[in-house]
Amino acid sequence: MDDLPALVRHANNARIAANLRDRFPHPYTEEAGRGWLEFLQTLTPPSVWAIDIGGEAVGCIGLQLHEDVERVSAELGYWLGEAFWGRGITTETVRAVTAEAFDAFSLTRVYALPFADNAGSIRVLEKAGFVLEGRMPRSAIKNGVIRDQLLYGAYR
Repeated sequence: MDDLPALVRHANNARIAANLRDRFPHPYTEEAGRGWLEFLQTLTPPSVWAIDIGGEAVGCIGLQLHEDVERVSAELGYWLGEAFWGRGITTETVRAVTAEAFDAFSLTRVYALPFADNAGSIRVLEKAGFVLEGRMPRSAIKNGVIRDQLLYGAYR
């Protein structure tokens, strides 16, 4: 809960929320942040982490682990406070978490689904070694707009 003020300060940004799932609210309130941090405490094993710069939580990265036949695969998601964009922080974080995820969770594949018009996230994934697997036309809706998603994967 010590990260709550920084979380709210960096997450409360329409430009960030526009490229994330609807469960990431905008505006990002203290109540939303508290709920998120409480949810994280229930994850076993832990699969979501703060992106920490100088002792401050300025973003988040996590894996959605799957079960059953897809238990060797996990979806990666992340965001970073806008003040830190363009510094290679997210690329470095994606590389590190992906590499650790293969061993820690016995995964063979980590994938991400950025919106097709999210050039920044696409660039992060490609620099981190993810491969474009395909385009998913008209597969999502955000703020009332139907959008394409891209499917990127990294493999053990």
